[in-house]
Amino acid sequence: MVTSRHETAHRIFQERPALLVPTFRLLGVSLPEDSLVEVLTPDATELKPIERRLDSVLRLTPRDGGPPVMLAVEAQSRRDQGKAASWAYYLSFLTAQNNCASLLVVVCQDKDTAEWAAGPFHLGPDDWKPLTVRPLVLGPGNVPMIVDPEEAAEDLAMATFAAMTHSKSPDITVILDALARALGTADSESLNYYSELMESGLGNTPARQTWRKLMKNGSYFPGRGTLVEETFLKGKAEGQAEGMAEGKAAGQAEGQVRSVLRLLEMRGIPVTETQRARLAACTDPEVLDTWLERAFRITDADQLFADEPGAAAGA
Repeated sequence: MVTSRHETAHRIFQERPALLVPTFRLLGVSLPEDSLVEVLTPDATELKPIERRLDSVLRLTPRDGGPPVMLAVEAQSRRDQGKAASWAYYLSFLTAQNNCASLLVVVCQDKDTAEWAAGPFHLGPDDWKPLTVRPLVLGPGNVPMIVDPEEAAEDLAMATFAAMTHSKSPDITVILDALARALGTADSESLNYYSELMESGLGNTPARQTWRKLMKNGSYFPGRGTLVEETFLKGKAEGQAEGMAEGKAAGQAEGQVRSVLRLLEMRGIPVTETQRARLAACTDPEVLDTWLERAFRITDADQLFADEPGAAAGA
């Protein structure tokens, strides 16, 4: 099952493509820095009823007219011997479909999985391996830990990605604290986006509880059960309940006012616009009950407001 932690590990590259160049620099691979980045469909299904779906697919097109590069970004949380064949297919599919070079980067959040994912994977019979898959791997071994708030503030995308990558590190509390302090100086949109992305990316880990204590702001991932969303939905529910109560009271008041006016009309007692406005402005059910009782016996609308300040104002 795809989890929010899995999804955020590759989704951040879709939503913050500026992260591509510095992370690939960590891998010793140069990407064109000034490129148009397109998010493409991850569907690699053929006409046969076999569904194949990558995590993220990006196309980088250099603005200087250079050849485009296809990027397949996969999030991997454990060893899976069947992945090598899938990754080989993805690379072949993207290369053939787009007629350009393709790269595969695998994002891991633990050292053991990252070491395995680096391969290389040699596919074929024992006496001849015609196909070799060499993924690029981003993991705790090559993604730097960012524990300085000022450094984190300089590149929030990298700081957030690094924090997710080191979520199992014994230093995660220091890492999260630095990111939280950096977000405290960011604009509200960045604060909302990265704080919730971070919480989703931490998944069901102790680090998530640490992060929940640090951050309290808006909502980006509906349905993920984040602290921000819980707070938002609780406030919304309270607001709806309050609104329903206020609406019910307002409706009752309007009904009482209409009853008073209807009764006066049936008794042939004229009501001025000033008197109507005074009736409509009242929302106190006890006062309106008193006016309704008076409407049965008075001979002038002003008598509704007897013994009250401004009783003669509507005359």
